[in-house]
Parts: sequence; structure tokens; C-alpha cells
Amino acid sequence: MLDAKLGIAPIAWWNDDLEELSDDVSLEECLRQASVAGFTGMETGRRFPMAPQELGTVLEKHGINVCGGWFSGLLLDGDVEEEKDRIAEQMHLFKAMNAPCIVYGETAGTIQGDRTAPLSTKLCLDEEQIKVYGRKMTNFAEWCADQGVPLSYHHHMAAPIETEAELDLLMKHSGEALPLLFDVGHMAFAGGDVLRVIDKHHARINHVHTKDIRKSVIDQIDRYRESFLDAVVKGAFTVPGDGSLDFEQIVKRLASYGYEGWFVVEAEQDPVANPPLEMAKVGHAELLRVIEVAGYRINSAF
Repeated sequence: MLDAKLGIAPIAWWNDDLEELSDDVSLEECLRQASVAGFTGMETGRRFPMAPQELGTVLEKHGINVCGGWFSGLLLDGDVEEEKDRIAEQMHLFKAMNAPCIVYGETAGTIQGDRTAPLSTKLCLDEEQIKVYGRKMTNFAEWCADQGVPLSYHHHMAAPIETEAELDLLMKHSGEALPLLFDVGHMAFAGGDVLRVIDKHHARINHVHTKDIRKSVIDQIDRYRESFLDAVVKGAFTVPGDGSLDFEQIVKRLASYGYEGWFVVEAEQDPVANPPLEMAKVGHAELLRVIEVAGYRINSAF
């Protein structure tokens, strides 16, 4: 039987790109709500302390583990040695917290945090540029793994690696040392075939974000006028069980390739219109249902 663990991201409570889309709750209350909803893991966010002892104390109080966390990478334009310095503090924290991975999100050249930039204006790389980028990412990923915490590469809307075709090229031109974070919602929003992506790249997937989409909202987004953040504000994303994607089919496909690890609910939306605790409970219930149907067991020993 395959092992799975259920985590959630704090972006449901506090949005790091649009602070106005944030619930006025403390880290303690965020962790309490996540625990009440049934989750045993949470990715890090802007209200998390970087001191291992301080963070460990508050996590232990609520029975929560660090199950990942975003790193704003700059390797597209930057230097591997500089990235080693930039990630050092987070690497130290994640090693101390026994985190499964650091989520690498490329922020050089991205428009994901720019509400004035329409989706259609995102940076598009050619294959040669992706080949160079893939070599740098592989080098950096090898170093991170040697330090004791692997990366997980996050394809993302409005970022240089957004579409299925762009992800295919990055996987083609990077080594197996660069693992993949498969984000269901971002790939669906980008127009990709989520099951086909699993079929092609399952061997590289080491982390899964179970973000759902509201297809009716996404279908009405004017990508020549509206930004990624406009789409978020309009409600493009939600939790499993509240959106348009078939997570039973998706999780079964992951199980068919032997994926084991974290399934993390990461769904940024307006916390006033979508109360985080209520949505967390919906997402947890749906994930629990589909992972059991797919043949997983919940393993708290990770």
C-alpha cells in the first residue's frame, strides 16, 4: 500500500503577493485551524519565524510538520553560487525541521506578482534558453540535494515555465536531479492536460499541490487585459471538492506510478468570501476520500 500525507499552504490565510487577500490571523491561529481541519503538515509562509527552535515549538504545539515552502529563485538571470547564498537560511531551517523539499519558484522574469501585467505578456523562452536554464537548475538541484534538502520545481502561471510544452522542454533539458512539483491547478489553468503531464513526468514528481480551479471563472478571463492576480481575485482557484477538476482520477493516476509523499492543498483566494477553516475542511475531506479510493494509507511517520 502507498503512503500519503495531507498538508496545506498558508496562502489560504495570507497571500504573499496580494496582502489585501489575507485573513487577520496569527501563525498560531492559522496552525490551529489547519490542525482542526485534519492536516498534519503546512508549507511555510511570510509569518513563519526562521529560527528552528522558535518554529519547532509552535509547530509541535499544534501537531504540524513543515511539508515544504516557497523559495523565490532567480536562476534564470542569476548565478548558481549566488543562489546558494540566498537559499542558505531557508536550507538551514528546512534541514532542522526535516522538511521534504524546498519549493523552487522562478521569480526572475515572472509577472505572477504584477497586477498591471496581462497574462499574455508573460516571458516566453525558446528551447535554447530553456536548455541553458535547465543546466543551471540541475546544477543547483544537485547541490541542494547534497545539502540534505531536495528542491521541487514549481511550474507556475505567469512564470517563464508555465505551459505543458514549456515544462516538457525543461524536463528534457534538465537532469533527473531536478525534481518536479506537480501543481494540478496551475497546469489546468495553463491549458495543459494534467493526466498527460503525470504520464510523461511521473518519475520526476516529488511533491504535489492539489489546487483546484473554477473553470467558469478561468474561461471568462481576458488574458490580453487581465493579470494572474486579477484571476486570483476573481476566484480562479479553490480547494479540491469545490472546483472543476476530478481529483479522484488525478490521484489514481499518481498512484498508478507509485507516487508517495505529500498532497498539499494550496489554493489562494479571498478569505472573506472563502473562510479558510471552512475551505480547509472541504479540501481535506475530498483529499481523504480520493486517496483512500486510490489505495493510499495516511502515514504519520514521514
